[in-house]
Amino acid sequence: MDGVLSLFGYEDGTVPPGDFHWVNGVLHCIGEGAGERLLRLGERYELVWATGWEETANEFLPHLLGLPGELPCLTFGSAAVWGTAHWKLDAIAQYAGSRPAAWIDDCHDESCLEWAEQRDAPTLLLTTHSAEGIRDEHVEHLLAWAERLNGEGPVSP
Repeated sequence: MDGVLSLFGYEDGTVPPGDFHWVNGVLHCIGEGAGERLLRLGERYELVWATGWEETANEFLPHLLGLPGELPCLTFGSAAVWGTAHWKLDAIAQYAGSRPAAWIDDCHDESCLEWAEQRDAPTLLLTTHSAEGIRDEHVEHLLAWAERLNGEGPVSP
């Protein structure tokens, strides 16, 4: 969520890259066009919240992003560590099982890369920049990867 849909780290004094919304008393800049991008991905992918927000994501984001309803939400217990993504690995691995998986995050680290390389199922890690979040280029890359998985070309990240 943070760094993918909720943007931060953009330069002060510039036009914010989205609209501001209060979520549980914290001001978030939700990236412009993020909802439309998720809707496009939802046509080919099973979307899942993998965020430290956990259930709070469904309390706010479907409405803010124009999504048709709630999404499955992974839980992490006390494992969340801001600024890294490795704490998400167990929950993502369990949810993905032996299915292909694409994981969008702004904090993939070496353990995430090792996990992706060691999986038997096709796996794509797509890293965003926290000041820009998910962009059209990311969506195009994800859709092309899904097409290759469906036999329309060679599978590679």
